[in-house]
Amino acid sequence: MYKLIVVSFLIQCLVANAQQDSPAIIGNITGPFLWFSKIYPGTQRNYWVYVPKEYNAEKPACLMVVQDGLSRATGWRLPEVLDSMIAAKQIPVMIGIFIDPGTVPSDDTSSFPRFNRSFEYDAMGDRYARFLMEELIPELSRSYNLSTNPNDRSIAGASSGAICAFNVAWERPDAFRRVFSSIGTYVGLRGAHEFPTLIRKTEPKPLRVFLQDGTRDNNIYAGDWWVANQDMLSALTWAGYEVNHAWGEGGGHDSRHTITILPNALKWLWKDHPAAIHSNIDSIIRTNPLLKDSLWEEIPLNVFNPEKLAVSTKGELYFSQKNSIYKTDKKNSSTLFATITGSIGGISFHGDGKLYVANLSQQKIISLDSKGVQMDIVNNANANFLTVSQKGIYFSDKIKKQLGFYSFTSRQVNYVKVPGIPTGLSISAEQTFINIGFDDRPLGYSFKILQNGTLDYGQDYIHYHLPYGETTPQVSGLVTDTANLLYSATALGIQISDQLGRVNLIISKPAQVLTDLKIGGDDFNILYAICNGKLFRRKLNTKAVLSWLPAVKPSRPRL
Repeated sequence: MYKLIVVSFLIQCLVANAQQDSPAIIGNITGPFLWFSKIYPGTQRNYWVYVPKEYNAEKPACLMVVQDGLSRATGWRLPEVLDSMIAAKQIPVMIGIFIDPGTVPSDDTSSFPRFNRSFEYDAMGDRYARFLMEELIPELSRSYNLSTNPNDRSIAGASSGAICAFNVAWERPDAFRRVFSSIGTYVGLRGAHEFPTLIRKTEPKPLRVFLQDGTRDNNIYAGDWWVANQDMLSALTWAGYEVNHAWGEGGGHDSRHTITILPNALKWLWKDHPAAIHSNIDSIIRTNPLLKDSLWEEIPLNVFNPEKLAVSTKGELYFSQKNSIYKTDKKNSSTLFATITGSIGGISFHGDGKLYVANLSQQKIISLDSKGVQMDIVNNANANFLTVSQKGIYFSDKIKKQLGFYSFTSRQVNYVKVPGIPTGLSISAEQTFINIGFDDRPLGYSFKILQNGTLDYGQDYIHYHLPYGETTPQVSGLVTDTANLLYSATALGIQISDQLGRVNLIISKPAQVLTDLKIGGDDFNILYAICNGKLFRRKLNTKAVLSWLPAVKPSRPRL
């Protein structure tokens, strides 16, 4: 309690000093409030709340979250700026929450605590976003009427707090869409140097970003802040984002330049409010299978938790669920197609109209005709994923870490070992290679398909982007389009790689956990995906490869 009183006194002194050379703060600042986090176990931190005099509890207020607490806000003279601009109606009425980074106190008062600032702020991934969305904002909402519209929320920070602010909006554009970044630490401390690359490759998100930096910012072992911020501006501009910037000639790693540009930056961030901020996919030049006005939409099902997908010769979508297979129609209603005795693994159609199904419980692959009549095809086969070509059936065996090929001609199975636990597989457009994903490896794999359909010359080939802190991309389903682009369902989204194994584009997931995908529909241009046990669809500017038809020869890949 004594420590809290001392901290409160010091903060009051800080606010008083900040006000000596500036107009009096009209809005009310309360705090510090002490918070113990569960998402960051053992940490404690202070936060403060700014409420303008124009706040009306009957109307949802906008929100501004600032990292590094009241010291950062007063260092920017932010409370006075908010007072003035809200009163002048240059920005909407908003509540501010100024949050310190966490610390884990040491039991020995003579020792340092564990300072969590870099871990929380410099890291990528969604942990800090979850901390805000699951802990601090719900707590604040108990006392204030906050808008839940992401268009009404902004987030700001300086240095490591700036990359934290950008990362929160990047991970949760459904929660924050306006970002103010001052002297941002987009360098190699905990992976933020990857952002310019990810921005260029990832489907644009509905964000508006203001960047500030100076020509004499830090230049140390982790990178050059000034160069990194210019890389961010270049990437955001190329990818079609609403982005603005202010560069300070001679400015260093401090707030002096920020103070001078903050009002104009906030005015730009909130211009045209409440008009919504939209993403722009027109600027994705190299690989653009996306249509501008086509977004993910959920297909309502009367069956829960679909597991694997298959597309018929007519483009009709089928899905498995436990021991049953369902068919969807053009009205997106699903009807039971067949039930087997056992659990279902991979499913895939052939050009003869038969659906090939892996029965994991009985270790075999069966075929189902249009009436659901079953016939055993391959015995002693564990097929977690499978795909069918003109030559036979390819399937991945996760237990024995191998790929199997059943030849329609010889009616024999040939196996090849792989260096990990294989998941999805997809045949290339020209039907000369097959690509495989893994549960436990960071790279995808490629085999050459020989004349008799067997596989050889396997090697690591596809370079995936990994989720922060993970060692694998968590690949599940794969599918190929007529441009010979490979669509891989991963934890980061649908990563689209070219024939050379390089990811060109990452399509955002419709929900958190992505488990399978296929391209179907009447014109084979509808991307279907299973996420969080739900089914989604999205129209594409491309078409699927049908491996049971003659090969498609795409254009020569750009080297």
